Amino acid sequence: MTRTFDTVPDSYQVPFTWLDGAIVPTAEAMVPVMTLTLHYGLGAFEGIRSYDGARGPAVFRLREHVERLFRSTAMLRVPIPFTVDALEAACTLVLAKNGLREGYLRPLVFVDDGRRGLGAMNNRTRVAIATWPWGKYLGEEGVRRGIRAQVSSVSRMNARSLLPKGKINGQYVNSIMAKRAAVLAGHDEAILLDDHGDVAEATGENLFLLRNGAVITPPLSMPILEGITRDTVIALARGLGLTVREERFARDTLYMADEVFLCGTAAEITPVREIDGITIGNGSRGPVTEKLQTLYFDAVHGRLPERTGWLTPYKV
Repeated sequence: MTRTFDTVPDSYQVPFTWLDGAIVPTAEAMVPVMTLTLHYGLGAFEGIRSYDGARGPAVFRLREHVERLFRSTAMLRVPIPFTVDALEAACTLVLAKNGLREGYLRPLVFVDDGRRGLGAMNNRTRVAIATWPWGKYLGEEGVRRGIRAQVSSVSRMNARSLLPKGKINGQYVNSIMAKRAAVLAGHDEAILLDDHGDVAEATGENLFLLRNGAVITPPLSMPILEGITRDTVIALARGLGLTVREERFARDTLYMADEVFLCGTAAEITPVREIDGITIGNGSRGPVTEKLQTLYFDAVHGRLPERTGWLTPYKV
């Protein structure tokens, strides 16, 4: 059976999951309740998308995502018992096994039960790769019209205590706190500041703004994720001849921007039409954001010949 990004319940599960080197029924992909990562958040994950494009189904920037997973676990001193090549192959295998021509992939590295307590060092490392059909993370309307965001009272974690460059399980409580507060206040997303009061990122997305013809985004020296979609946007913007600057800015610069958008594997490129009740630009998706969206979707669907190197094809 072939499945795509049709509307499905959030709880939808595909029949098969990759776990510790083998395809298993999803219903059997279970872990002990005393799994160390469940208790302490010691683990890492990735979010990856595949698209059914002009050249058939393909995963977007798969290698870069898997390599980042290895960097995240290295920071934690948690060794992955598979190679980069093996996990790449596993990602395409689980998509194919589930008949997904488009899908979201969630590789997850976690530490098993064994020795208990914070000092456990030699428990087995396990790896799972789940997949499911997932539509627009911030909604179809959000992609077309833009979302409403608020600047969070929760600060983005800093590198003195945690590891902002890693996609590390427990660290996402920081984002969840900001996201929940935003949603309960009637917004779609939250924007986090760093300890100096400068804009860092959203809860699961990097952030860009447009002002006076320049595309501006926080620099990697800040406590932000080194986003693969962020890197994609920078490459596409420069390909359009746009000036791209990586620099610090405060929340008031957001308010004065001509356009603001978020980007990430799940969110893709999503415009922001309002922040803290202040209308951004003309209150809808701006022209540069729309151009970058078009180029991005052309790239992930294999319609940009010069960017086919970003795609890993597979057969269903």
